[in-house]
Amino acid sequence: MEVKTSLLDNMIGVGDMVLLEPLSEDTFIENLKKRFDHNEIYTYIGSVVISMNPYKSLPIYTAEKVEEYRNRNFYELSPHIYALADEAYRSLRDQDKDQCILITGESGAGKTEASKFVMSYVAAVCGKGQEVNKVKEQLLQSNPVLEAFGNAKTVRNDNSSRFGKYMDIEFDFKGDPIGGVISNYLLEKSRVVKQTRGERNFHVFYQLLSGASDDLLKKLKLDRDFSRYNYLSLDSATVNGLDDAANFRTVRNAMQIVGFMEDEVLSVLELVAAILKLGNIEFKPESRVNGFDESRVKDKNDLKEMCELLGIEQYVLERAFSFRTVEAKMEKVSTTLNVAQAYYARDALAKNLYSRLFSWLVNRINESIKAQTKKPKKVMGVLDIYGFEIFEDNSFEQFIINYCNEKLQQIFIELTLREEQEEYVREGIEWTNIEYFNNAIICDLIENNKNGILAMLDEECLRPGTVTDDTFLDKLNTVCAEHQHFESRRSKNSKFLTDHSLPHNCFRIQHYAGKVLYRAEGFVDKNNDLLYRDLSQAMYKANHSLMKLLFPEGNPAKVNLKRPPTAGFQFKASVGTLMKNLLTKNPNYIRCIKPNDKKAAHIFTDSLVCHQVRYLGLMENVRVRRAGYAFRQAYESCLERYKMLCKQTWPHWRGPAREGVKVLLTGLQVQAEEFAYGRSKIFIRNPRTLFFLEEKRRQCLEDLAALIQKIYRGWKCRTHFLLMKKSQVVVSAWYRRFAQQKKYQNIRCSALVVQSFIRGWKARKLLRELKHKKRCEQAVTTISAFWHGTQARRELRRLKHEACSKQAVSVIWACWQGTKARRELKRLKEEARRKHAIAVIWAYWLGLKVRRDYRKFFRANAGKKIYNFTIQRIMQKYFLGLKKTMPSMSPIDKSWPARPYGFLDGTHKELRRVFHLWRCKKYRSQFTEEKKATYEEKLAASELFKDKKALYPSSVGQPFKGDYVEITKNPKYQKLNSLAEDKVLLADVVSKINRANGKGAPRIFLLTKKSLVLADQKTGQVKASVPLLDLSSVSVSTQNDGFFALKFKEGAVSAAKGDFLLSSDRLIEIITKLHRTGGASADRNQIKIDISDEFLVQFKQDKVCVKFIQGTPKNGNGVACKRKNNRLLEVSVPSP
Repeated sequence: MEVKTSLLDNMIGVGDMVLLEPLSEDTFIENLKKRFDHNEIYTYIGSVVISMNPYKSLPIYTAEKVEEYRNRNFYELSPHIYALADEAYRSLRDQDKDQCILITGESGAGKTEASKFVMSYVAAVCGKGQEVNKVKEQLLQSNPVLEAFGNAKTVRNDNSSRFGKYMDIEFDFKGDPIGGVISNYLLEKSRVVKQTRGERNFHVFYQLLSGASDDLLKKLKLDRDFSRYNYLSLDSATVNGLDDAANFRTVRNAMQIVGFMEDEVLSVLELVAAILKLGNIEFKPESRVNGFDESRVKDKNDLKEMCELLGIEQYVLERAFSFRTVEAKMEKVSTTLNVAQAYYARDALAKNLYSRLFSWLVNRINESIKAQTKKPKKVMGVLDIYGFEIFEDNSFEQFIINYCNEKLQQIFIELTLREEQEEYVREGIEWTNIEYFNNAIICDLIENNKNGILAMLDEECLRPGTVTDDTFLDKLNTVCAEHQHFESRRSKNSKFLTDHSLPHNCFRIQHYAGKVLYRAEGFVDKNNDLLYRDLSQAMYKANHSLMKLLFPEGNPAKVNLKRPPTAGFQFKASVGTLMKNLLTKNPNYIRCIKPNDKKAAHIFTDSLVCHQVRYLGLMENVRVRRAGYAFRQAYESCLERYKMLCKQTWPHWRGPAREGVKVLLTGLQVQAEEFAYGRSKIFIRNPRTLFFLEEKRRQCLEDLAALIQKIYRGWKCRTHFLLMKKSQVVVSAWYRRFAQQKKYQNIRCSALVVQSFIRGWKARKLLRELKHKKRCEQAVTTISAFWHGTQARRELRRLKHEACSKQAVSVIWACWQGTKARRELKRLKEEARRKHAIAVIWAYWLGLKVRRDYRKFFRANAGKKIYNFTIQRIMQKYFLGLKKTMPSMSPIDKSWPARPYGFLDGTHKELRRVFHLWRCKKYRSQFTEEKKATYEEKLAASELFKDKKALYPSSVGQPFKGDYVEITKNPKYQKLNSLAEDKVLLADVVSKINRANGKGAPRIFLLTKKSLVLADQKTGQVKASVPLLDLSSVSVSTQNDGFFALKFKEGAVSAAKGDFLLSSDRLIEIITKLHRTGGASADRNQIKIDISDEFLVQFKQDKVCVKFIQGTPKNGNGVACKRKNNRLLEVSVPSP
């Protein structure tokens, strides 16, 4: 694709309306249409960008386009929103000028999309880095969240912003984003309870019902069917091109990126579900004895589910819908609400609940994206606010929206039309004043502190007595009747008495964008924006985590009888602050125009576009730019940029900058009518002249670059030649040295070879002589050895013969002695057998005699006695065998002898149990009291952490010592020991984790029966002393780490500074002693132990989530704690 190098090259139509010839309203519209038909949706008026909504996706926002417009002159390429964003960003970065980008236009003209393109471009061209990318991602992802809760489908726009948004993006000195601040203006909360035909409620309701999982919907007590909810419009529930389910997933992901915790997201969705349930509550009348009607809830099922979502008692909210309490000084009066009043209270609660939830979301996002540094910052503001609205039925919301657009138009007039003309006068440039419409008179009609419409509306709302919309309209007719931009049939101006297009209950204001008819009905109620105090107090009683933050006025201890400021007063003050903020910054304008009312592509309605061109004042803007000068610049900056175009001014001009510019333009032969000299600036009339200067400068820079290249190349070649010459001398010297060294080494090598051959010959000769001598000596030795061996063998044979003779005598004697012994043994055995035979015979005889005497008795009891005798013998044998095979006395020895007989099974088991109890008792009797306490603590640790905490198995073999710092012996801690009222149960060094950076500081941890103390390790100074009564629970993870959080009871004195997040290698012992000490006293409850990989810790006013993940920390194998954002501390634990 060919890249355009100039605004004037290959242009479809005219890219800058200042260059349009001839200039008329028809040619202006025709030029816009021609460019629109060719998908050229951007056109310039000087530095102002006109943006046409194409109602389709165009391939002009790619990464290649971003690079194409990056760091390029504003007029260098074809018109694009990126050119304006780049100009603003470079002015902020290079010139330290705060910028603001004002995006204006009708509803449906594409303002929201334009703001997204500006932010995405700035994010793409600024710096890179982990922290910078994180900030950019959070700033960009805030848009989907705010769009879901603040945008809705209208008859003119499928994604209309129903609130005003102004974002200040903050940059550091390098131009990298470091944070941002979002301001919101007037959310259209009436849309929550009522939508015009063809429109929808806010996107989030449809996204929740379409995209939430079945489990989440069940938890929120919701159903996917839109028709079940009275607050949702059914005729436009689905929109072509909008995927609510996918958008819901996008919003959930965006909330996570911005920094919302899971419990916060669930809390927000619970409130959204509660609003849907609230719309289904219906009332019925019920007569009382005094004759007044009282409202009652028809079906309490939706009321019950809503109360369950908010954590509020059902009867409290039901009473708030039926009664209203009015307080005046010291008196309270309770009145009943009829059905109409009950419906009004229900809708007021729904609107206030949603509006306050939206404000909380904005504040929560600001808390996440705010800059973490207090250094000076540069700011770029992006204003995306609702466009001018003219509907069939216009009410208070349209009045406020159009008032804001009047103020923005006034700023445009101030800064583009009037300011430009005043600058010409200030610089002494001849100028013919151009008349233009100044809408200050309309702004004064609305905001005048005495006779303005808002002032009279506030006065009417605060007036005692009966106040209605009719009384407000009568007051307007009295005060504003003569105003040329106010019209009403009830006014004294007779020309509107017969105007049937103007109903009696309406008034009409002629805005800069045209006449708008407003229906006075509802102005007073919407401006009052009252919520009954009973409902505020009921909401404050809810247990939901957000309700006390959303309804602080419901606190009974802080009842304020002062009337709250009206909605009109608050919006007027907000707009005033916004205008002051915008006036402090350099403005950049994007004027959005919608080509048709059908929201369709390729359709250009001339009349609609012409109407927008007129009320936006674009023709006056073009005339001012054409009558004036398209470009202006200070003399110093102009001379510095273009001084190389003239020999007299290059490279340095010694005189005044103005004279230098004159010499420069004279030398370039620029025509005199193309420029003018002001007091401090040079003014150039036509952009062509500016392009001419830029082209000359580009050519000159190329020539200068060529000259610099020539000189540099010459210097480089000379330097290279001298270096080569020097190198050649060095190489020659080294080579000659190398050649001589090589020759010397060759001669030396030859000499060594000759010497080695001679030494080898002499050595071999000597070796032969030595070997011959050695062989002779070895032969003599061998002969001598053989002779000595023969002599030794002869002597050995002689000695063996003598030994054999002596041994034969000994053997014969031993055999004789053995024979005699065996004969004697045989004799003794025969004698013993004879004696035993006699004894046996005698025993048999006695037995026979006894049996004969007692035969009659024996026959009667023989079986029983034999049985008892057998059993006794078996038992005796069983116990004797058990005695021999008894196991050891160790209680952990589980061995036990096998059961010999089946009928002894019960006895065998009982004996095993008794024996085990007995040896356990014997084992326990050896324990001292100190050892008993240690084992009890180990048992308690097992009950708390076994199979729950990965760190527990490594602590089993470690004894619980208690005092690890020798607090009683160490003189440095004597003072600390004296401060402890009771006996110190545990003293150890722990690390107190800092929330800001996740790093730990060493502290002495003391535990007594009544309190725990944290002291400085070096000085022993007490940092915190906490009674155990204030401690509610302890939270630890399931991982192999030593982190634990001490949580305090709400309202306790110790909870003022927040919870403690500590780390210790002896976590098991510390928490076990805390748990036993906390439960040992009857006057306090057991300390709860929570074991989870994710828990919340209260640091002063903020709750921070501590999350444990498995991974490899950067510092090695240890546990690392790192702060991810203001709401998250991440602890990396090594994988097992």
